[in-house]
Amino acid sequence: MLIKIKRRIRNVFIAGLLVTIPIAFTFFILNFLFKNLDRALSPAFTKMLIFFGAPIQESFRIPGVGVMMTLIIIFLVGVFTTNIFGKKLVHLGERILQKIPVVRSIYTGTKQVVSTIVDADIETFSKVVLIEFPRKELYAIGFITCENKGEVQARTQEDVVNVFVPTTPNPTSGFLVFAPREEIIELSMSIEEGVKYVVSGGIITPPFSGGRDIKVKAVKQPEDIKDLTV
Repeated sequence: MLIKIKRRIRNVFIAGLLVTIPIAFTFFILNFLFKNLDRALSPAFTKMLIFFGAPIQESFRIPGVGVMMTLIIIFLVGVFTTNIFGKKLVHLGERILQKIPVVRSIYTGTKQVVSTIVDADIETFSKVVLIEFPRKELYAIGFITCENKGEVQARTQEDVVNVFVPTTPNPTSGFLVFAPREEIIELSMSIEEGVKYVVSGGIITPPFSGGRDIKVKAVKQPEDIKDLTV
């Protein structure tokens, strides 16, 4: 009993860390940028306004300069990195960072977290499902990407669906599985909840009010339903 309580406390604490650390890290970075840009650029803006004849004191500071400049810089960096020259320069910089031991770990981990958040917002995934993977009687979380209508569908005996099975704790990599529709168990959790479930290694469990008897397979095709009603 005591072991279960300790394990529960540990899991709750880890779940709290998984939520708190990204928020604290984001707040720290943005706060650092806002304050430093505001401290560096606000006097320059004040002098520029005085130069153009604005009736203000030299000690006057324009509120929100750091916020505006941070957003502008992020946007300009995005514009730069989306062209060919910028992509090559970023790739070169990443190769240099990969050679620095401590910096490599921090940069790679941060990039994976950001990529996970960004990729979780795309509409590529339509549903969260359970499939038997990598073998029978072992289940894995998967995301349905689309209906398979290509050569794979034509060369299989069953109606298969494209399912992406992510890895933990980095769901941006994984396996593409072509699962028979009748072997897929659809889940009620959202895509975001499914991603958090995978990233946390199962520690952050999405809420569920149903019982163990609620285990619904994927919706059958109309012709299958018609056969059952005969």
